[in-house]
Amino acid sequence: MPGGGSLAGGGSSLFSGFRVLGLYSNHVPHALRYHQKHREFYLVTAIGKSLHTYNVNRLGIVAVSNSLSDDITCVAADRMLVFAAAGRVVSAFARNKEVVMCYHGHRQEVRLLLPLGDQLISADSGGDVIVWDVQGGDIYLRLQFDPNTFDVSAMMHPSTYLNKVLLGSSQGALQLWNIKTSKLLFTFPGWSSGVTSLQQSPAVDVVGVGTATGRIIIHNIRLDVTMMSFTQDWGPISSLAFRTDGPPIVASGSPQGHIAFWDLERRQLVAQQRHAHSTAIAAATFLHGEPLLVTNGADNAIKVWIFDQEGGGARLLRSRQGHSAPPTTIHHHGNDGKNILSAGQDGTLQSFSTVHERFNKNLGHGSMNKKKEQKKKKGLSYEELHLPAITVFSSVAARQSDWDGIVACHRGRLATTTWNYQRCTMGAHHLQPPCPRREAIATAVDITSCGNFAVIGSSCGRVDVYNLQSGLHRGCYGDSQRAHSGSVRGVATDTLNQLTLTAGSDWLLKFWRFKTRKQEEQLKLNAAPASMILHRDSGMLALALDDFTLLVVDIETRRVVRKFAGHHGNINDMTFSPDGRWLVTVAMDCTIRTWDLPSGCLVDCFMVAMAPVGVSMSPTGDFLATAHIDSLGVYLWTNKSLCGPVGLRPLPTDYQPAVEALPGVTADESEQAVTSEEADDAYESADQLGAELVTLSLLPESRWKCLLHLDDIKRKNKPVAPPVAAAAAPFFLPTVPGLTPQFTLPTATKQETQSKVLGWGLLSQRSEFSSALESALDSGSFDRPVRLLKDCGPAALSVELTCLTSEGDGASSLLLAFIYMIDSMLASGRDFDLAHAYLALFLKVSQSERSKESHITSSPTFFRLLL
Repeated sequence: MPGGGSLAGGGSSLFSGFRVLGLYSNHVPHALRYHQKHREFYLVTAIGKSLHTYNVNRLGIVAVSNSLSDDITCVAADRMLVFAAAGRVVSAFARNKEVVMCYHGHRQEVRLLLPLGDQLISADSGGDVIVWDVQGGDIYLRLQFDPNTFDVSAMMHPSTYLNKVLLGSSQGALQLWNIKTSKLLFTFPGWSSGVTSLQQSPAVDVVGVGTATGRIIIHNIRLDVTMMSFTQDWGPISSLAFRTDGPPIVASGSPQGHIAFWDLERRQLVAQQRHAHSTAIAAATFLHGEPLLVTNGADNAIKVWIFDQEGGGARLLRSRQGHSAPPTTIHHHGNDGKNILSAGQDGTLQSFSTVHERFNKNLGHGSMNKKKEQKKKKGLSYEELHLPAITVFSSVAARQSDWDGIVACHRGRLATTTWNYQRCTMGAHHLQPPCPRREAIATAVDITSCGNFAVIGSSCGRVDVYNLQSGLHRGCYGDSQRAHSGSVRGVATDTLNQLTLTAGSDWLLKFWRFKTRKQEEQLKLNAAPASMILHRDSGMLALALDDFTLLVVDIETRRVVRKFAGHHGNINDMTFSPDGRWLVTVAMDCTIRTWDLPSGCLVDCFMVAMAPVGVSMSPTGDFLATAHIDSLGVYLWTNKSLCGPVGLRPLPTDYQPAVEALPGVTADESEQAVTSEEADDAYESADQLGAELVTLSLLPESRWKCLLHLDDIKRKNKPVAPPVAAAAAPFFLPTVPGLTPQFTLPTATKQETQSKVLGWGLLSQRSEFSSALESALDSGSFDRPVRLLKDCGPAALSVELTCLTSEGDGASSLLLAFIYMIDSMLASGRDFDLAHAYLALFLKVSQSERSKESHITSSPTFFRLLL
């Protein structure tokens, strides 16, 4: 489009942010809270600028807080609120979502929080310790320490110590303060090492102290006596936790991700959990009265351990974990579009479900040798046996139930590995081409649509074919066992296994017969290709070149049909829409562009804060998944064109895209939301939403639908013969004189043979409804008579309306009051169905009385109701 100035964009018109997958925890220690109403433990973790709340029973996310202005540095929780510090500001969250109070007063970054009743204690890196009034937000007390002599590194409230707080320092000393009187009660000299953790034990006056040298001290603060101490060989103590369900066990976390369990009675190490996390243990907490330990770490993992093993050992009960390093390659697996395979820089291959987190899978690390016996013989550590990160992989679900359906290339290695999706483990084969060059590595891989063969390209120019069932080598392309003179940048096979397409750094795109492995044709490209992707249904092949341009080749005519230019950085990944109409590309210029192949135009473009490195469109076309630099999650974007008409117009060449915010985590609606325990916070729905709307009643349909058919119901339920009551036997049964004893029946008296049924004239007292209706006529409020009618059943309702007529000895004022009651119900718009049912029954009952009550039937209100 011609024009002088650049055209500013307004965001994406095709995609909107939906949610992010695979984010669970970071280096901030978690907070654990118990909800008395739900009788359930909830876990609160920090993810960047927001808080995530999980229920410990299922580890399902139940709440996501609003974002703060800065990254969260520490988290704490009490019975009512969750506190989070971001920078110099402390925020209080209600219902784990809304910020209800902010506490301003710190001059440095806050790094410690401790709720204590109606007060909150916070400490920053500058040496200030502030005691806040939680409700009012005022500063109750400020203590200032010199970081050079007493740098506060840990805080704890000793149990049963009223208004007392124990402070630990990085110099090793401890101080006990009374925050109400602002007095220093006692100073503990320490153990010549910095305090990293303070934890209250189940015994009063006894606390656990973790130090930077790895020592665990069990100290009595009342007597100032060290009861016992342990030494951990894995570095500083990152967390301490005491078991409260019986066995006297204390757990200590380490920066290496190991957890040690110490028996306080036998004073020895009873068990250890190595590699519980791949990074440092951020926090470990025992659930009160339960043999469960909750841990989180910077490896983006939350784990719950249960102690049901012999010897006091723990096993993993449930977990939620994502990538501990940013993902590099993502692809949808299967045809339903519900699972996304992701390979990360941490060396793991994981599957994230777009339906629910419980369907996530972790296929684990690639291993050089899977047999544990050989690991022990070689004496190698787990890290030395792990394979490098996956650079590119291909997956097909066609034969995954029979053999491995995933083939992956690893960084710096020539051999490729196979993976089994259903067993969630690494496969049985290591596919290594017979390449004479030792420095050669595998660079490209593709699995045929049938799932039987894998085509692997390497940096030495070879393209080899393997059988996935047996893992045997089935040949290579090229006369001299080299398909290209340079590195192979991409391989692809068509739907019917007729063609194999390869692209190399020699600027050539070659077409091969799949079966005979003979070259048919080649195309000279304008630049070296960086990557390649084939849409098998349409036969369109997209190539990303090193000069930041895109080429689309028709594999039937073997000609370039489209050429796109517009990216200003390396194109990292590409994906086709399911119908092959759109080509979505992501590049280092932080843009996500959508190209329309039929028109050959750019139809959508938007920017993100972090450069995307991977992209994949769902086979159903509902979601677009992206992975970004320095981000651990997989981000989902909703396709707006499936929800309604989207006007896509060609964008000009000078189009300036707008920045779209990355989507965040959303709480699962099926999980029970965590609400405050205060009754005042409960939401109450309005009685009426609008004046022009009507509201139906909440009564069952049987209470009002059968009102016009009461006569038929009575006739149907009428018994054939009236029930005969049995004669009551006297206490002393009389007998007839004679040889054979016989009982005599008492004779009925004249009063007993008379009928006990009373006529309507004897019922001179009015019912409660009639009295309420008469009083409502004077006051003008008909809420009480309507409420009484709601409590009546169909039969009782018919009796009440019959009593209003002259036949039931009712006054004419009651009939008029009933008409006004129905009129008020219709005017208010509430109980719309009941008003019509009551009016219909009233007209039926009083049909014979209309001629007698002419002044009522001629009233304007009555005629308005009839109309």
